[in-house]
Amino acid sequence: MRFIGPHVSAAGAPAAAVANALKVGATGFALFVKNQRQWIGKPLPAGDAQAFRSAMAEGNYTAAQVLPHAGYLINLANPDEAMHAKSMGSFLDELHRCEALGLTLLNLHPGSHLRKLSPEAACDRVAESINAALAETSGMTVVIENTAGQGGCLGATFAELRRILDGVQDKSRIGFCLDTAHSFAAGFDIRTEAGLGAFLDGFDREVGLGYLRGMHLNDSKEPLSSHHDRHESLGRGYLGWEPFERIARDRRLENIPLILETPDETLWADEVARLLRA
Repeated sequence: MRFIGPHVSAAGAPAAAVANALKVGATGFALFVKNQRQWIGKPLPAGDAQAFRSAMAEGNYTAAQVLPHAGYLINLANPDEAMHAKSMGSFLDELHRCEALGLTLLNLHPGSHLRKLSPEAACDRVAESINAALAETSGMTVVIENTAGQGGCLGATFAELRRILDGVQDKSRIGFCLDTAHSFAAGFDIRTEAGLGAFLDGFDREVGLGYLRGMHLNDSKEPLSSHHDRHESLGRGYLGWEPFERIARDRRLENIPLILETPDETLWADEVARLLRA
């Protein structure tokens, strides 16, 4: 199956995300499980958790079709102990919220070394942090997202993703999400069939497609190798429509969430429909 849909709003209560996904014909979706720009959210009412589970069942969605996104403040690579502790607290808060909602995945940016650690040491710190978080949760898989490589952000290379993977003790609870705009900005030219094939083959060789738990389908406002993370609606940026249709058709990418983080919500229904027809 193809699990395709946008990152929808959960404003008001998590169940709103399910309704918003259904409105655009999504077969998969993403959401924030708390305010993405707060360290710790208000406690999740038990009624809200149950309402989300009920909405999921009524909408015929399973946890495998949903890729929640962690908040932007979390930086598990932060070398400052106090700030790292805040990140860990926020990360655990989100993992526990996902557990309460019956979800099993949590997508996370790997963070930044802030130019105070080597990339290798920073990757090791991220892996150690994931180990500690997984020890306090059950049934959750952490999904690390690749990045455009701006500043000191980790995850623009497969080698860095592999380093994090190697440091995680329970390999059954770690996965990765590949963002098309980030990948293009990091220097992977995925516009052609050959280029996309080389990109996925490279990930398979260095990390392993078996660890791919989702993709973010975003066009890019910035050119190849810009190292700038700026999303555009599908077909309206430097990538064009063809790579997204190839991804939607690729049998290796079935049964994982393919999530739109494109900026124009009025286009989501058309974007989803076109990808499902590909």
